[in-house]
Amino acid sequence: MPKAARRTREAPSLQEQLPELREGQSVELLKELHILTREGKLNQDTRRKLKQVYHLVQFIEPLLAEVLQDRGDVTLADHGAGKSYLGFILYDLFFKSKPVGWVYGVETRAELVEKSRALAQRLGFARMGFLATTVQQALDHPDLPAQIDVVTALHACDTATDDAIAFGLAKQARFMVLVPCCQAEVASVMRQHKALSLARTPLAELWRHPLHTREFGSQITNVLRCLQLEAHGYQVTVTELVGWEHSMKNELILARRHDGPQGQRQRARERLLQIVDELGLQPLRERFAV
Repeated sequence: MPKAARRTREAPSLQEQLPELREGQSVELLKELHILTREGKLNQDTRRKLKQVYHLVQFIEPLLAEVLQDRGDVTLADHGAGKSYLGFILYDLFFKSKPVGWVYGVETRAELVEKSRALAQRLGFARMGFLATTVQQALDHPDLPAQIDVVTALHACDTATDDAIAFGLAKQARFMVLVPCCQAEVASVMRQHKALSLARTPLAELWRHPLHTREFGSQITNVLRCLQLEAHGYQVTVTELVGWEHSMKNELILARRHDGPQGQRQRARERLLQIVDELGLQPLRERFAV
């Protein structure tokens, strides 16, 4: 057998390159998202992004199915949607085969929203909507329903995750699925008050060095977010999204609304305020308001 023919036969198939690929999944969508090349080969530059999205989809699909079974319909809003990788893949894998359900992408950059609208139209994804709006404007936007079942935010940078939480609370979301990224606001406040904190408490040694300020600030940001959600009646789970070799921004916060004891909410609220006061984060009380 000629060498060229042997090499062609030995070339891995798309399914072998991408084991996560499901039967019936739109190859055209994967090309449009530049996950596949125009020749249908895997684009290695976007493989990490795809792996993260697929992992997140595995967490989200059971939540969508649960809502759909309970009320016969389901709505999802992806906050800080960017190019809407997550929304498109969720629609393709879950919503496309259903007669009901809507996916909304909320993104401030109008040019990305227009591209997403055009792509949804080309693919025939009729129950997708895209809004070029801020979180504040989205709360009363006429194109969004009063209640959203599932709110997602994948790598929403800095305070955008907090905006997604505020949106989910206002929309009475049953589930929130959050992957925070690049939290800087808390670290900035800690940096401003570092000298006072060092004089007041030995705990300030945890963020005395600039690198520790950044890392500890990021950790505390997510702790405060979890307490905020718990104070609003959500059951919160924190887990790892994918292996660290794929992303350093790896924390996944899953929040489920439930009717727990009022005492649990009050305890979470008190803990949150105690941490804010202990770490000198009083300027952020409004950000994490409960």
